[in-house]
Amino acid sequence: MDFDIKKGHGASLEGDGLKNLMTEVFGAVKEEGGAYVTSFGATTRFEVKLISKTALSVATTSDKAAPTEAMVESNRKYNEFMEKATGFNTKERSKRLQKKAKDGKL
Repeated sequence: MDFDIKKGHGASLEGDGLKNLMTEVFGAVKEEGGAYVTSFGATTRFEVKLISKTALSVATTSDKAAPTEAMVESNRKYNEFMEKATGFNTKERSKRLQKKAKDGKL
């Protein structure tokens, strides 16, 4: 899924910016085909790719059988990363996605 990046915020993700941010939040990160990949808590695969200064592509796979505490921790880390990466908080990201869905852009 693609997420908007707040105007003026995308430049900080260019070069090694995205990789450095992922390392700061999640620890070990590897590069696969232009995307950065890691895993944490109940999230077995977290793949992020910078599309442009205004868009970030994110794909996740989760362990549905993981303990509740692992799921809560995964959600916390995901939201922390997404807010730092996009410049938008959870509510703002949700509103933007809802608008895209309503406009038929998803």
